[in-house]
Amino acid sequence: MTTKNLLVELFVEELPPKALQKLGDAFAGVLFEQLQAQGLTSADTIVTPYASPRRLAAHISHIWLKAEDKPVQIKLMPVAVGLDAQGHATPALLKKLAAIGADIDPTDPAAVAASLHRAPDGKAEALFYHSLVTGATLDMGLQKALDEAIAKLPIPKVMTYQLESDCELPGWSSVHFVRPAHGLVALHGSTVVPVKALGLQAGHNTQGHRFEAAVSPVVIQNADSYAATLARDGAVIASFTERRAEIARQLAAAAERIGNGVRPIDDAALLDEVTALVERPNVLVCQFEQEFLDVPQECLILTMKANQKYFPLLDAAGKLTHQFLVVSNISPQDASAVVQGNERVVRPRLADAKFFFDQDRKKTLASRVEFLDKVVYHNKLGTQGERVQRVRAIAHAIAQQLGDVALPQWIDQAALLAKTDLVTDMVGEFPELQGIMGRYYALNDGLPADVADAIEDHYKPRFAGDTLPRNTTGVVVALADKLETLVGMFGIGNLPTGDRDPFALRRHALGVIRMLVEKDLPLDLGTLLASAVPAFGDKIQDATPALADFIYDRLAGALREQGYRAQEVEAVLALRPQRLAEVAKRLEAVRAFAALPEAPALAAANKRVGNILKKAGEVDAHVNPALLQEQAEQDLFAALQRFVPEANAQFEAGDYTTSLQTLAVLRAPVDVFFDDVMVNAEAMDVRLNRQGLLKVLHVAMNRVADLSRLAA
Repeated sequence: MTTKNLLVELFVEELPPKALQKLGDAFAGVLFEQLQAQGLTSADTIVTPYASPRRLAAHISHIWLKAEDKPVQIKLMPVAVGLDAQGHATPALLKKLAAIGADIDPTDPAAVAASLHRAPDGKAEALFYHSLVTGATLDMGLQKALDEAIAKLPIPKVMTYQLESDCELPGWSSVHFVRPAHGLVALHGSTVVPVKALGLQAGHNTQGHRFEAAVSPVVIQNADSYAATLARDGAVIASFTERRAEIARQLAAAAERIGNGVRPIDDAALLDEVTALVERPNVLVCQFEQEFLDVPQECLILTMKANQKYFPLLDAAGKLTHQFLVVSNISPQDASAVVQGNERVVRPRLADAKFFFDQDRKKTLASRVEFLDKVVYHNKLGTQGERVQRVRAIAHAIAQQLGDVALPQWIDQAALLAKTDLVTDMVGEFPELQGIMGRYYALNDGLPADVADAIEDHYKPRFAGDTLPRNTTGVVVALADKLETLVGMFGIGNLPTGDRDPFALRRHALGVIRMLVEKDLPLDLGTLLASAVPAFGDKIQDATPALADFIYDRLAGALREQGYRAQEVEAVLALRPQRLAEVAKRLEAVRAFAALPEAPALAAANKRVGNILKKAGEVDAHVNPALLQEQAEQDLFAALQRFVPEANAQFEAGDYTTSLQTLAVLRAPVDVFFDDVMVNAEAMDVRLNRQGLLKVLHVAMNRVADLSRLAA
């Protein structure tokens, strides 16, 4: 018996475009996993998913018609329970055999006992039943796999529709699926596998392009001809990946034909969505009136992308041009009607954007501040107007900590106006433009560029990899805005859960971290959080300890993603360094220290010292030289006297690497100390003095990081 390739396709009505690729991958993936679990795949099996606007399919190579039979051993019970004194099967054993469906005649207890296998099981001996499980056939195995694949599809929203009953009883049956299904293909080689799904019987036939298919239905002769047959007879590129690559190729070619260095906007999400909307792409060049270019290009780009799924064209300098690209699903000989239709459709959208922009500029941002008092932010935290006042207070506190006397006026103005574009017509229509439009309107009002930039930038970073605010004013207002959200939400107990974070608190925490680190701000995290609390009055409880833990957790995760080892991160963050900008330097110092030959012994000793001091309770870092009796403790004290001041000076100068390397010389006296000295001496004054010596050592060794975390 040889393997053959398998093809399964569900032909449905238009699938949700933003979920199409995920649906296609999941459909193919679960089919393969289920067939593999039933032993119907081979070591050479390869899965190829297909997904187009109206189909989900999978080509799975090297599939057996029937899986191999498998021997199975089932543990029954201890021999003492399953056999009586004569060695015959007991009623309990017969009942167990019947429950598992064993093919044994229960009328002869002696024969039953003889047919079972006895083997040691722990301290006792147990009875085992051996049988041969018949391998699954492809008919049954694929049916199970198909049912499972349909049940496990990550469907955004399920539809319910009716099918006329195909049984003798008249009526309709309800079907629940992402979209109404109209066809099912299941081929093993060229043979139809007789499976059913969603009220459909599998066959050879599917449908091609709605308008451009050469034949209807499209007949798939065998599993391997699926993609080629659909392309030839159905005018459909079945592969999502191939269709996406073809669209990208046509976009680039169309831009090159236009010349002058123009290029389509780079937007992977838009490309994915358009790929999910067309079966055979045809890129066309369209244009709009140049007068619309007076509107900020972000507005025009957003309306073309979000509403029409068009690809705006940018010139060599990154400025929007009056031309754009459309990915059509039809390829007529004369495409002028399609081009004119798309140009006619986009014109009202651009006109709306121009109208909103012109109307919004008739009012200053300052005149809109009062309207924020009518916009609810959170039922426990008040309106956007109240929120603005809190952001202003927090920004003022941050400016004071930075000590720049020139900042407060601009910072306060930017914080006051940062949210005012929320009550403009443009942002009301396109919320994604908040901040961006605020900058344009601020410049229109004649405000300083630093203030205008800060209004846009106070939302940054909006996502992973986003840029940071471009000036100090923007950084301070952005910090204040994110701290207001974090402190406020933690203060009312509105914390993120494993799968829900509606106020994007994780993203806000990472934004705070990035600004403190990448801008190298001389701000202490604890002071920063504490300075934000008074702005809320009695609206919140002080939850800054929990918030600090949350921020350090986010920082730890970010550092691990950057390639630092978990031990290194734990060692540094265990000390809760307040200047987050110093964390990277501490990590590099720890990494350099860990590479030293003395590091393992010192880390282990540090852990031992920590345990001793923990058991001792409160210990003063003080040593009386007169009470140092043993040579080993005298030598350790002398080494501390010599090297700790040098290491401390290097630490204070920010040279953490050299500071730790200076202390590495303590390994020898520390090792001898633990070999020769009993810390818990009977004489209390000697014991306390030795604990004080260890405390001095512990403090000195752990200024950069908790080195005990490096111990194996």
